Amino acid sequence: MSYDNFSRYYDLLTDNVEYEKRADYFCRLLSMCGIKDGILLDLACGTGSISVEMAKRGFDVIGVDSSIGMLNSARTKAYESGRQILLLNQSMDDIDLYGTVDCAVCVLDSINHLENSAQVRNTFEKVSLFMNPGGAFAFDVNTLYKHKNVLGDNAFVYDLDELYCVWQNSYNEEDSSVDISLDFFEEEDGAYYRSGESFTERAYELSDIAAWLEEAGFEIVGIYDDMTTENVRPETERAVFLAKKK
Repeated sequence: MSYDNFSRYYDLLTDNVEYEKRADYFCRLLSMCGIKDGILLDLACGTGSISVEMAKRGFDVIGVDSSIGMLNSARTKAYESGRQILLLNQSMDDIDLYGTVDCAVCVLDSINHLENSAQVRNTFEKVSLFMNPGGAFAFDVNTLYKHKNVLGDNAFVYDLDELYCVWQNSYNEEDSSVDISLDFFEEEDGAYYRSGESFTERAYELSDIAAWLEEAGFEIVGIYDDMTTENVRPETERAVFLAKKK
């Protein structure tokens, strides 16, 4: 999965994400572990929106992503913001950093894009390996509830000025995964050009994710409903984990 076609339209499709508020929220979570600055690892940084916002808040940011297209957008965004951000083309389950970090974040269900539970566990182990003792790791995941009841077998249409996008899902009961197919239609000089991207998201029991974190050397600080510090509910669509390196 290159996500390179997706990278061209990602910012348009996530225009409703309030990145400043989300960055403030993750800063608040990190501060609950005593982390207010230092070196921050942004896993699956995508087009760099969170990386830039966290840099604005005083962190020295390292952004990693497996997509060259995403990183090209992130590089442009970092340059335009005037922020120095180190960007690395790496898969988050196989990161290899030059030193250790004080904290890490992973936002907007990127963990769900890993292919299986082994890759999730590898990601946690790698983050732990490169994190200083006492460091904090905050990330969000789409829940089993969201996969089954919100994404499901549904289709969504985005009719934007610059883009027409058809988003189609196929839910797999056996492993609670969702196969996602995106078709992009872009107008140029009176003609429409079509491109596409497809990938799979996988959801897991929150208790399993917590156990994998503990196996990797983290202590669970909290599991919250998205953008809050309240406990998750049965209907929680996005759960946020806050863990501290032992």
